[in-house]
Amino acid sequence: MRHGKKINHLGRKTAHRHSMLANMACSLIEHKRINTTVAKAKALKQFVEPLVTKSKEDTTQNRRLCFAKMRQKDAVAELFRTVAPKVGDRPGGYTRIIKLGNRLGDNADMAMIELVDFNEIYNAGKATKKKTTRRSRRGSAAGTEAAAPAVKAAPAKAEKEAKKEEE
Repeated sequence: MRHGKKINHLGRKTAHRHSMLANMACSLIEHKRINTTVAKAKALKQFVEPLVTKSKEDTTQNRRLCFAKMRQKDAVAELFRTVAPKVGDRPGGYTRIIKLGNRLGDNADMAMIELVDFNEIYNAGKATKKKTTRRSRRGSAAGTEAAAPAVKAAPAKAEKEAKKEEE
């Protein structure tokens, strides 16, 4: 029975599995998306997301912890230099898994795993949200009511002036 055993061994010994996940994580950070099987994508998601969380705070210790997992200096630098600033305000969920269907050779379930903030297709329609603060209802409602009539009156004045100039 496998009670409490949550890790997917992916049919590999421990050292091979750790090396494979480290290499896949480096490829994901370098290329921002990779194609792999669904099982490997799910295992990679659990491997990468804590590293991205650590990269949000750029300290020597966090760089060393990430380097101990990934073992590639360039990938760690890319993670802290480009990935971390983009995901700084996101509370989690840095990767997305999109299922692609089955592979022709062996009919394995394939998936694309990508970093969420680096997909231009999904993020094109969304405008960047400005952080809002909570204010009292009285202060904001009074400000909008006062400004609205002034805006409506301005085009009416412009039309009257244009008619006078024509005459």
